[in-house]
Amino acid sequence: MLSRLARTHSTKASPLSSPVGDCRRHYAFSPVQSQPSPALDLDLEEHDFTDEELAEIDAFGIYSVILPPEPVAEPKRVQLLRPVPPHITRPSYIASSSWLPKLGSGFTLGDARITLGTEAEVKLRQSAKLAKNVLAFAGSLVRKPGISTEAIDKQVHEYILSNGAYPSPLGYKGFPASCCTSVNNVVCHGIPDERELEDGDIVNIDITVYLDGYHGDTSQTFLVGDVDEPGRALVRDTADALEAGIAACAPGKPFKAIGAAIQALADKRGHSIARFDGHGIGTEFHRQPWIIHQRNDQPGYMQPGHSFTIEPALVQGLKPDTWTFSDGWTESTLNCARSAQKEHMVLITQTGVEVLTA
Repeated sequence: MLSRLARTHSTKASPLSSPVGDCRRHYAFSPVQSQPSPALDLDLEEHDFTDEELAEIDAFGIYSVILPPEPVAEPKRVQLLRPVPPHITRPSYIASSSWLPKLGSGFTLGDARITLGTEAEVKLRQSAKLAKNVLAFAGSLVRKPGISTEAIDKQVHEYILSNGAYPSPLGYKGFPASCCTSVNNVVCHGIPDERELEDGDIVNIDITVYLDGYHGDTSQTFLVGDVDEPGRALVRDTADALEAGIAACAPGKPFKAIGAAIQALADKRGHSIARFDGHGIGTEFHRQPWIIHQRNDQPGYMQPGHSFTIEPALVQGLKPDTWTFSDGWTESTLNCARSAQKEHMVLITQTGVEVLTA
């Protein structure tokens, strides 16, 4: 598994309005691979950051910057890390006779809309409730430093199976874990590894479960130990941005109202928004409608029965650009700024919106 060890800075706490150094230039990458390289002990000081770059990184607060290990020379096929008993129903993108993912994009065209008052709504609510409970369990594991994200993934995996569900990320387009764990400057899709969470980290845990034919999806960024005030503010503001997006939902309202509301709050708080979208959800993991978290001109209107996620990822400062680690999944801010994300799954009703994972 990846070891993403990094140096903790002593810093000041002003947000940046201009770009800082490009983390990518400190690595010579092979082609994108699907197998993490062997664990290496890394330190920022070993990667030739200039004094100016370090000073600009320091301005975001006191935290460890997460960097990838050196890539292996040849890509290797991922073998899924944890077994799933045969009685657990797998989603359609998992080959029932093997541990390898089926070929295909994993995306489904068509609208994620159910008929309210039917068995579909009951099952959707059940999967969302389980996702909520799994996330609460995962969050209880990270309040103090010292646990690795791999250990979190193991316990999350077992918890999901014990409730008769499948961990949706496991094997999805080759993803090798049962949840995503994204620490500090990692925006999303972080692969759990052996690095122990440190005092001052923030970590997003993204949970999706597949229960009785329906996916439930939610995430939250948790504080580990004593987090500095800029980090705490980022997490608070991200939660507020999600609430603003939810408040913009109602039958007949345009989908673009969600992004406008989130953008307005992020602008007011001095943050940018990473370019990753929410999505329709139900019997498929990802499908339309796509929920853009910035101001946009997306067509379409919310209708009763639409089920989708809202999951803004706010970034310190005004540069939300990202880059992908050589594992092919982990998305980091380009300038090493921290990111926080929070996600809820919502259902548009006849009279408003209901948060299924609250």
